[in-house]
Amino acid sequence: MNAKLAMCKAVPRAFLLVALAAVPWGGAQAQPRPKPHPGLEKIQHIVMIVQENRSFDHYFGTFPGVDGLPTRNGAFSVCVPDPGHGTCVYPFHSTTLVNQGGPHGNVDYIVDYNNGQMNGFIQDVEQAACPDPSAAACVTDVMSYHTDAEIPNYWTYARQFVLQDHLFTPVQGWSYTEHVSMVSGWEAKCKVSNQPASCVNSLGIPNTWVTNSPPPIFAWTDITYLLHKASVSWAYYVVSGTEPDCINPSELSCLPHSQNARTPGYWNPLPQFDTVINDGELGNIQTVAGFYAAAAAGTLPSVSWVVPAFPMSEHPGVIANLGDGQAYVTSLVNAVMNGPNWGSTAIFLTWDDFGGFYDHVAPPVVDQNGYGFRVPGLVISPYARPGFIDHQILSFDAYLKFIEDRFLNGQRIDPKTDGRPDPRPDVRENAPILGDLYKDFDFTQAPLPPVLLSVYPGTGASHPNSHSADLPTIGELPQTGDTR
Repeated sequence: MNAKLAMCKAVPRAFLLVALAAVPWGGAQAQPRPKPHPGLEKIQHIVMIVQENRSFDHYFGTFPGVDGLPTRNGAFSVCVPDPGHGTCVYPFHSTTLVNQGGPHGNVDYIVDYNNGQMNGFIQDVEQAACPDPSAAACVTDVMSYHTDAEIPNYWTYARQFVLQDHLFTPVQGWSYTEHVSMVSGWEAKCKVSNQPASCVNSLGIPNTWVTNSPPPIFAWTDITYLLHKASVSWAYYVVSGTEPDCINPSELSCLPHSQNARTPGYWNPLPQFDTVINDGELGNIQTVAGFYAAAAAGTLPSVSWVVPAFPMSEHPGVIANLGDGQAYVTSLVNAVMNGPNWGSTAIFLTWDDFGGFYDHVAPPVVDQNGYGFRVPGLVISPYARPGFIDHQILSFDAYLKFIEDRFLNGQRIDPKTDGRPDPRPDVRENAPILGDLYKDFDFTQAPLPPVLLSVYPGTGASHPNSHSADLPTIGELPQTGDTR
């Protein structure tokens, strides 16, 4: 792979607001509270594990029974144009654990989406990274896909529990925008701290903690505000590490920044929210060591998010590989399964954006912000419907909806009712098109037993990579049956 194809992480290309008309579904009006779901009280702990930059077709496009890579007569029927070489590229199986991907900012979404044709992925890479697209060395792996040969644990979870094949990212943006939306249902720019009314809709927040500009103001309302008001425990677990702003060192903006529980980052936006600061809950943002300890002790909070450091994030590029990412995720799942909270936990595993990789399903338009492209979604729980493929239209907004239905009596992050009015264009949890994660569960079934997996399946060996100070090295991640 030509090194020139390594993509910038922080701001892959200039952000461009999508000129899409909002669908008038009445989200600005206060909606009636939903009726309680029978059996939902059996879930006492919600865990969201968020990895990096993979499309659904890239990881599960050949999984049986899903809306996967299009075929006709046993062969792939889609061939995406390659303008630089005057040809097109069919999906192909990649056996490598290191991928390159492509640019994945808002402007890249527009090119890739191409008015719903979903065929601009290779063109976008060539425009962004290849001075001479016709050169033989200018190739890309955005049309690649993986199978259980490379990610066997993920495919095992899909077979044993629930796989969602229409989970879209909430906005048409990159990692930072998706993480911000995941905890708040919106992304905005604000003029005045603690004044939500000063915020305006935005799809691009600059990496101000790297460029030494004034830090952004996060004055709008996030889910932790409602959790705090209701005395619902939560934690945001962060793996510490030094994160590059981009993978290609030749990029002018390629500067390292420190990711840890105290420092805002691409995958850790909560320290900047006024609500978290005002509620005195910055301490809820912790190192991932706290997650392992809580899982072992049976003291998981009601709601938790877990985000990686770059080396175990699965982010495309030379630093991260799929084996280490899968090992890290498996260690988190094993920790819950080995602990006292397994019987009352729902684990939602997803990837925060598409990473430039091809996906054939054009996302529906809900408003001027989204949805973005499909990403994999897994539900792992003793009450998950075994072997179920969920075809509902979902986004990360469904996680907020599930949290609100379970712990907040259906209260939404709604300017009309939450006590902190902000000018968000709609209440995304109430979008009529959005499915309900409750349908992924069967609370009448006998609870499913743990499915403990080796962190490095098929090898029994550890990898020598060393990563975070507050996480065991990848080679020391808890193995099957290890409650460490």
